[in-house]
Amino acid sequence: MAFRGANASSGMGVADHSKATYLELQRKKVHRYIIFKIDEKKKEVIVEKTGTPAENYEDFTSSLPENDCRYAVYDFDFVTSENCQKSKIFFIAWSPAVSRIRAKMLYATSKDRFRRELKGIHYEIQATDPTEMDLEVLQDRAN
Repeated sequence: MAFRGANASSGMGVADHSKATYLELQRKKVHRYIIFKIDEKKKEVIVEKTGTPAENYEDFTSSLPENDCRYAVYDFDFVTSENCQKSKIFFIAWSPAVSRIRAKMLYATSKDRFRRELKGIHYEIQATDPTEMDLEVLQDRAN
């Protein structure tokens, strides 16, 4: 039996612009973060917002909607105990408890396929409320 890929299960595509924007973050450090949303009419994952390198984690978290799901990528810079400057890319699946069931299902079923399109992610976090993606959570995972 031939393997058809994840397309058949979720039917959600990934906009070329989404992949290109991710590569800008990963390779050129043009963005601190990217917030993606599913465009249900186009049936694809699109870029909703990007953050400049000068923006911080608080700017990022305040950009996520309180009552709707999103995917996000955050480029986390930190200094190791050996005093080395490092950077880790986090994929965050944001699915607040108060969001619609339909949105939660749509984002849950499309996540793996979308995540596979983004090569070079170091860590993944699933969060249903802001405490699950505190800056401390990223620091713990990155070290």
